[in-house]
Amino acid sequence: MALRVQFENNDDIGVFSKLTNTYCLVAIGGSETFYSAYEAELAETIPVVHANIGGCRIIGRLTVGNRNGLLVPHSTTDEELQHLRNSLPDAVKIQRVEERLSALGNVIACNDYVALVHPDLDRETEEIITDVLNVEVFRQTIADNTLVGSYTVLSNQGGMVHPKTSIQDQDELSSLLQVPLVAGTVNRGSEVLAAGMVVNDWISFVGMNTTATEISVIESVFKLNQAQPATVTTKLRAALIEEMS
Repeated sequence: MALRVQFENNDDIGVFSKLTNTYCLVAIGGSETFYSAYEAELAETIPVVHANIGGCRIIGRLTVGNRNGLLVPHSTTDEELQHLRNSLPDAVKIQRVEERLSALGNVIACNDYVALVHPDLDRETEEIITDVLNVEVFRQTIADNTLVGSYTVLSNQGGMVHPKTSIQDQDELSSLLQVPLVAGTVNRGSEVLAAGMVVNDWISFVGMNTTATEISVIESVFKLNQAQPATVTTKLRAALIEEMS
């Protein structure tokens, strides 16, 4: 399901949080209602970590991550890095990246298998993305925008792109990413999708302004109505028991 939340009267919740299948980061200095919305839905399944990056609260735009890893910009202090290492699951690799385009969340969009990146990203950064996040990397633009991380939101179930993305581009991207894609908006018509929402394989959080129609599109393309964190493990468990018996 998709839930509406706000960060200090701001609907750009994707600027102040980062959600993956194994952890969630939330900016320091929000209201209790903001944190409790995340913790009520996620705390039993994955850690909700309060963090700053380089002393800034815009962690959703500065970082990029998936279930395998988390990349943070060179402005991240040693203390912040250590705090993340202590708080995130051991299996999640964390790496600081020396990259000129330092708002990593704006220039990289990824799920657990593939990443779309800004065409001018350093080769070295591309290799780090492949190693740490364990994904295939494609240099791409979205509706002629180079900030692919701002105009694309991906999970392993589906993806959403800038509303002006042509049908042909959507089809090409969809076969590249191997997930269904839809062009859409969030927060009552905002094209900057990644600023207005975060999503993983079973839940999404969107800005308070998001309309019912936008929510139904989000729930349908990301297949959130039938998704439960538990079903993933129960299916696996059932399959294992079957093999063993």
